[in-house]
Amino acid sequence: MTEITGPDALARVKELVEDIDFTMLTTTDDDGNLVSRPMSTRQMDEAGDIWFFTSEDTDKVDEARAHRDVGLSYCDAKGMRYVSVGGTAAVVHDRAKMEELYSPSLDIWFEDGLDTPGIALLSVTPKVTEFWEPSKGKVAMAAGMLKALVSKDTPDDDIMNHGKIVC
Repeated sequence: MTEITGPDALARVKELVEDIDFTMLTTTDDDGNLVSRPMSTRQMDEAGDIWFFTSEDTDKVDEARAHRDVGLSYCDAKGMRYVSVGGTAAVVHDRAKMEELYSPSLDIWFEDGLDTPGIALLSVTPKVTEFWEPSKGKVAMAAGMLKALVSKDTPDDDIMNHGKIVC
């Protein structure tokens, strides 16, 4: 497993998640259950924070306030890239940041745009990220999996690159 730390860590996380629109945000409810729901990533900024729009009066906001440790699960099935981000959540009311990140596509969720009562941002600051991606490209990975299927053997360990990023 590759481990990345230091100044390159945030850049690598951004590279992994920036073009995957949807993630599953996992929070912990009051009974200790893990609860996941889809969220659309608006941005990962230069400081490393990953930003989402949300409504203030939701279970996810209550859960993120009560239990700040959250998980984000990204899946790029076509590119065979999978990313798990463990981080700390915060609910943010910053009008300038909202104006920067808002787009008309969000009007379906926020009827009055940025003037929708209760609109807020959810920020996740990554702490630990793990990822899996083809180590030799998608075609080589598919060939390795086909070979394993035909030979009824397990795939070679080197078809997927597994890495850990500590921020």
